[in-house]
Amino acid sequence: MIDGSLIETLKRLQVAEITERLTYLKIAKYIKNDANRATLLKIADEEKKHYDIWKKYTGVDMPASKLQVFYYSFMAKLFGFTFAIKLMEKMLNSKHLYDSKTQQILLEQVPETLSVFNDEIEHEKELINLLDEERLQYVGSMVLGLNDALVEFTGSLAGYTFAMQSNKLISLAGLITGISATLSMSASEFLSSRSEGDKSSLKAATYTGIAYFITVVLLILPYLILPEKSYGLALGIMLIMVIVIIAAFNYYISIAKDLSFKKQFGEMAGISLSVAAVSFVIGLLVKKFLGIDI
Repeated sequence: MIDGSLIETLKRLQVAEITERLTYLKIAKYIKNDANRATLLKIADEEKKHYDIWKKYTGVDMPASKLQVFYYSFMAKLFGFTFAIKLMEKMLNSKHLYDSKTQQILLEQVPETLSVFNDEIEHEKELINLLDEERLQYVGSMVLGLNDALVEFTGSLAGYTFAMQSNKLISLAGLITGISATLSMSASEFLSSRSEGDKSSLKAATYTGIAYFITVVLLILPYLILPEKSYGLALGIMLIMVIVIIAAFNYYISIAKDLSFKKQFGEMAGISLSVAAVSFVIGLLVKKFLGIDI
């Protein structure tokens, strides 16, 4: 006889399974790639089987979390379905990891538990890795554009800040530098991809350029909107934005590509801020030794 606390555990598992199923079905409706859609539908069917196993012991139907279905579906449209699905699996499956005592009781009293858990951990992970999404194919180009923009442009703005000491002049120089660098990076990526025989060299270059330009706009924004002499404050906000951009991007990559967030974030943040610090000092030295007063 299954006790009441275990029944509640099974009900929570039911909610997670049916929530995942409905999310997969909703995302599948707007997936154009037949293979991707078939993969999502297959996983959805497996979630229904898991739900039915738990229901056999609880004897009741459990509703899906409509809020979570909406949230993960929205994330799929905004950031891509691969990211949304892996985020959902990570968040919902974390609720399945009960203490060892509860897991042991579950394994003892519900014979199907082991096969279901193994399926959740191994088989679905393999299925998700089969998903093929364009934006992830070009994530290397996005990393290249974003990383280069953060390192090079952060350093440039830091150097301009105390060399020019005027938000208007810093913005002007930054825009010229940023636009030129965006075009240069896109062209370099196009030529590099094309020389390697990549038929999608134009898309790779486009992803690189977009990532670079968006970063340029975000970093230069504080200088554009703050008063002319608030260059110190603009620099501080810009550096905070660098950290936020690095954190957000690396969180996305860590979920979508199953990479270590701490390692990627630490490397990227360390390099960008180090270059900014060196450029800041160079800007001061250039202003002092050349005797230029703008």
